[in-house]
Amino acid sequence: MRFKPLLLSLLSFSALAELDHVQPSSWWIGMQHKDVQIMLHGNDIGDDKVRVSYPGVALIDVQHTDNNNYLFVTLRISDDAKPGKVGITLDSDTAWVDLLEREPGSAQRQGFNNSDVIYLITPDRFANGDSTNDEVADLKEGKNREHVGGRHGGDIQGIIDHLDYLDDMGYTQLWLMPVLENDQASYSYHGYSTTDYYRIDPRYGSNGLYRQLSDQLAKRNMGLIKDVILNHIGSEHWWMKDMPASDWINHGGKFVGTNHRRETMHDPHAAPGEAAGFKDGWFVPSMPDLNQRNPLLATYLIQNSIWWIETAKLSGIRLDTYSYPDSAFLSEYTRRVMQEYPNFSMVGEEWSTNPAIVSYWQRGTKRHDGYQSALSSLMDFPLQDAVVKGLTAPETWSSGISSIYQTLANDFVYGNANDLVVFPDNHDMSRIFSQLNEDIALTKMALAFYATTRGTPQYFYGTEILMKNPGTDDHGVIRSDFPGGWPDDKVNGFNGKGLTAEQAGMQAWLRQLLNWRKTSAAVTSGELVHYIPYDGTYVYFRVADKQRVMVVLNKGQARTVPMSYFHAMLGDAKQGKDVMLGSDVALSGDLALDAKSVRIIEF
Repeated sequence: MRFKPLLLSLLSFSALAELDHVQPSSWWIGMQHKDVQIMLHGNDIGDDKVRVSYPGVALIDVQHTDNNNYLFVTLRISDDAKPGKVGITLDSDTAWVDLLEREPGSAQRQGFNNSDVIYLITPDRFANGDSTNDEVADLKEGKNREHVGGRHGGDIQGIIDHLDYLDDMGYTQLWLMPVLENDQASYSYHGYSTTDYYRIDPRYGSNGLYRQLSDQLAKRNMGLIKDVILNHIGSEHWWMKDMPASDWINHGGKFVGTNHRRETMHDPHAAPGEAAGFKDGWFVPSMPDLNQRNPLLATYLIQNSIWWIETAKLSGIRLDTYSYPDSAFLSEYTRRVMQEYPNFSMVGEEWSTNPAIVSYWQRGTKRHDGYQSALSSLMDFPLQDAVVKGLTAPETWSSGISSIYQTLANDFVYGNANDLVVFPDNHDMSRIFSQLNEDIALTKMALAFYATTRGTPQYFYGTEILMKNPGTDDHGVIRSDFPGGWPDDKVNGFNGKGLTAEQAGMQAWLRQLLNWRKTSAAVTSGELVHYIPYDGTYVYFRVADKQRVMVVLNKGQARTVPMSYFHAMLGDAKQGKDVMLGSDVALSGDLALDAKSVRIIEF
């Protein structure tokens, strides 16, 4: 009987000794920033003594919080260190961190740029390449393809299976909506409620499969852009069951909604507290709002992005809800990422149609308050709004196609407007075909414009086959399944089976346009010069040293335009070629334009 208390004591000690989380569990030798912060989470470890003994690795700091289940250990990694397993020894357990060698050229990786065309995919809705992961035992929500807000079974393997199709279409970068674990009870397919920052959701695949996707893209000279959420997590994140610190979540972990008024960040007349109401408020009760003013959390988020860039060999990051996190944190986040990867690309989502609001966050912009940013790009929401209005509103002095011209004329407010990402639609708004009232001619005009204007174009999956959302703005409908991504689909957008003539025609047309775009230095690296629109017709040129491209958007009736008016841009050129028709075009006399048409002329 006397041994039972001893046995119980040993069992209790074993429970105390187990570490639940070590994040990150790996890091690299030769990083520009030599320190790495390791989050340790386990029962009552906060008072443990910490020891590290590994050549070239020094213990720099140990941070405690008001939760005794956490320790934050900072290691300094010398360039002379060798790969191996670094043990962080506590009184009750040892945490192991893999020390890795970087791949050659990792720091000089090239981000996306104007030579690229980005394809945005909702992974759950693109293709189901592995039906065995549709249901995962330790995750709450399973497959329910009949429910527009449910999980449909698309995954990373499905994307890999169709890379040849995407390559053939002319896309060069894939932006996937978030693929990290989202273990929410419902509505988890969209990915914006992270429950583990270091784990690919098993219903999509694994960390290794995500890396395979990146490797397969690289073989095709394509890149991978990761969707990153710095502002909030999912309510089922493991942090919410054992908060790392009492100030980890804004408003003490209790829901207080954001006012969504990003103008308060810049408004010289804003009342006290209005800006905090924007920054610190939550989107919805299921998305706890992170407090990046906590320096331990700030470092965790910065390191997580760097870890994924290095692990998955990313070519870019898309930053969700960009302006909502703490502004000082965003400055440091962009500085640290660009310090490690000077040629990398990051694009922020600042959903405003006001160029002054959007431009504030871009590097190189002259700001009213001296704010520092290293963010290379933003999504050009002002231009997206202008194109839809320009193609659908009546032609007057102040409306119609001149909206496009007027918006581009505001490019002087940006640090570099050429670095913006331009797009006809995305996952949070009606599809462009629906926004343009299912008018195929206007849709072609819009898609051609985005392929030939300044910036890096992004298209949403299925745009090439005229996917639409008639009569509803439900996101589940907007993000409908790509036809052919499931074995029992009767229509297949990948091989053309069952597509209508209009769908097949648009697909072939966009394929031709995007593959031509790859060959055009004027479009991918040239300057934009445009003329004041007249009577529903807008003309602009893309100009490089040895090549020029003339684009004419004609929103109205059939007409002709005198080429002599554009002599300053045409110069002595006598003849060009219509890119889409393949026919020769005389650069003198009058140019004939069909009603609601676009012409792209290379010379």
